[in-house]
Amino acid sequence: MKKKINVLIIDDSLIFREVISRGIGSDYEINVIAKAVDPFDARDKILEFQPDVVTCDVEMPKMNGIEFIKRLMPQYPLPIIVVSSLSDAVFDAMNAGAVDFVTKPNVQSPDGVENFINQLIYKIKIAAKSKVISTSTEETTLVAKESFLNTKKIIAIGASTGGTEAIYNVLKQLPAKIPGIVIVQHIPPVFSKMFADRLNAQTVFDVKEAENGDYIEPGKVFIAPGDQHMCVRKIGDRYKIEVFHGDRVNGHCPSVDVLFESVAKECKDNALGVILTGMGYDGAKGLLSMKRKGAKTIGQDETSSVVYGMPKVAFEVGAVEKQAPLEKIPNLILSMLK
Repeated sequence: MKKKINVLIIDDSLIFREVISRGIGSDYEINVIAKAVDPFDARDKILEFQPDVVTCDVEMPKMNGIEFIKRLMPQYPLPIIVVSSLSDAVFDAMNAGAVDFVTKPNVQSPDGVENFINQLIYKIKIAAKSKVISTSTEETTLVAKESFLNTKKIIAIGASTGGTEAIYNVLKQLPAKIPGIVIVQHIPPVFSKMFADRLNAQTVFDVKEAENGDYIEPGKVFIAPGDQHMCVRKIGDRYKIEVFHGDRVNGHCPSVDVLFESVAKECKDNALGVILTGMGYDGAKGLLSMKRKGAKTIGQDETSSVVYGMPKVAFEVGAVEKQAPLEKIPNLILSMLK
């Protein structure tokens, strides 16, 4: 018999504790092992019950969820899913070491609560298989001179679970004068713009949520909107972005495969593809198409991936030219752009 996933729920709201407990507890693979009202209560219950996965509210008395995660992770590294209101605080939580996040629903909306519970169950099951990665990514010395980089190429990146931090850790080590970058991160609507704004503030790049008609240029980074696919079109000697609503591909909208397939078709060998941490297989087929058209390709390795799903499938189908730990990917990108 398959072992159940033992979950600890941390939330100061009795209503949400019960909503979450009853909702996720209805899944036969999940066992709600305990509930805590604040981080201090949670600390004791982690020691007592040793959960496999923790769900944690952000706004709580005595200590907020982000500070709790920062203090907890060095001593008890556990997969944590943050349950939060609509706020960019989720990215602070991810930076502190959380695996993923889910937004709190309006408890008066039955459909909203049902969707929330379904998302949480799905993410708990991923978190149970995930690896807790240290948030302090080792800095590396960049080897390539900016003047030697081919800035006419484009860089396409795909990621899912654990990807927001992985993308940040790659971008923060790259120089400003680098080819334009297009990114699909599996992320809900609204949060994609928050993520873009955050990267814009924290890196040397001009980062924005992609819009129809944006031109890909050196030093610019475009994040796919959370509910639209993104693809690339060649216009003369330039590349333009198209975003559009469509059916989910490989269970996702935006889909990494949609982006990568368009890059393979439009850019051929004038591109570099990177597939990072994430559950599932989205992006593997598209990255293989890119490689077959002459593009350089990189895959994150198992050791540094929060979830070694997407990069694993890409590697196994032969789509990855070079595989590397996250901290070495920036240097690898630069060396491939020479």
